[in-house]
Amino acid sequence: MANYNTRERGVGPMAPRYVIGLTGNIASGKSVVARMLAALHADVIDADHVAHETLAPDTEQAAAVARRFGSDIIRSDGSVDRAALGRIVFADPVALADLEAIVHPVTRRRILDRLACSRADVAVIEAIKLLEGPLVNHVNAVWAVTAPRELRIERLVGERELSPDDAARRVDAQNPEDEKVARADVVIRNDGSIDDLRERVAKAWRGIRQDRG
Repeated sequence: MANYNTRERGVGPMAPRYVIGLTGNIASGKSVVARMLAALHADVIDADHVAHETLAPDTEQAAAVARRFGSDIIRSDGSVDRAALGRIVFADPVALADLEAIVHPVTRRRILDRLACSRADVAVIEAIKLLEGPLVNHVNAVWAVTAPRELRIERLVGERELSPDDAARRVDAQNPEDEKVARADVVIRNDGSIDDLRERVAKAWRGIRQDRG
């Protein structure tokens, strides 16, 4: 069992007593793990969902995306065409960095606000870029979900109907899994059945309880 490090969180008085930072590269299965943790009564905050909210119609961030990537990226209802935006940013590291500079600061503030107001005993921040920014300073332990590259590509093709080339570009646009694994307190492999994954999550969850006494 990994050593659970207690990091300086700096959140409000109602904040959870234990915060898991859940990360993993695209199609690793971290959202599946998040749902399993929610079933165990953790309060899950999905950073990707919060980021979607920041790009809602008529927001400052949606306007900034239109200025940077062109008005064609905005649908007739004012929402951002995320599929079209994804094709741009996952093929261009500079474009991806520009998008993150627009979206991430507001997303982080909203996540920390929700964390500060949570009344759960255990909360989860699910974030693909957890380790690349200051959110990691607000968790007690980092959990990394991993899966082989070819399996992640296969999932993107089968579940999101991407072409194999597009799926591979999205997988390879991200930092290597090894970087997340090296910094994780808990590593959960998602290379087997759903029952295998559920047992690995349950084991890690029991580890939290043992660690906290």
